[in-house]
Amino acid sequence: MSDFSVKPTLTGDTVLLRPVTEEDASAFADILGDPEVVTFTGIPADEPPLSLDHLRSWYGSRGEQPDRLDLALIDRASGELVGELVFNEWDEPNRRCNFRTLVGPRGRGRGLGTEAIRLFLGYGFERLGLNRVSLGVFAFNPRAIRVYEKVGFVREGVEREALLHEGAWIDSLTMSVLAREWAVHHGRPQTVPFGHASGVDTP
Repeated sequence: MSDFSVKPTLTGDTVLLRPVTEEDASAFADILGDPEVVTFTGIPADEPPLSLDHLRSWYGSRGEQPDRLDLALIDRASGELVGELVFNEWDEPNRRCNFRTLVGPRGRGRGLGTEAIRLFLGYGFERLGLNRVSLGVFAFNPRAIRVYEKVGFVREGVEREALLHEGAWIDSLTMSVLAREWAVHHGRPQTVPFGHASGVDTP
């Protein structure tokens, strides 16, 4: 593995993942303004929305970044941009990185996110040679946690009281998936016999 310079287009049954562009700014402005996205990403409620100029600059420059990979999530049925998937915080010597995703309201409830994450992780492990992909998710987002576990992420720690939300302290869960685990279940751990999902055979 060298870096994330190559920005691929990945095609699934119901989703397409492609490099983000400056022209995606308006669609992302809508997604980032969605109340659920604001809540579960921990954006302060009183924080002003990002300007279109800022978003154009941000998404227009992602193709130049060798240390991260940002792909737009496209609903193949409609051709609409409904979210994004990102590898960032790349640790080259240890072949690990962080994963994050946003899915707007038009992309929820139909399995698009689940397929997209499997497609994205498959590229990371099978094409880029990553060994570990980790993420953080707030404990009051059970839907996201279920999706992450469904595609093979394992809970491994808790960052206690990481977010103050509406007067309540919210924990953040750390989850990860390893290359040796992915090689066994390919994002479908529920189909692997007990004892094999870790990549270790049992009698």
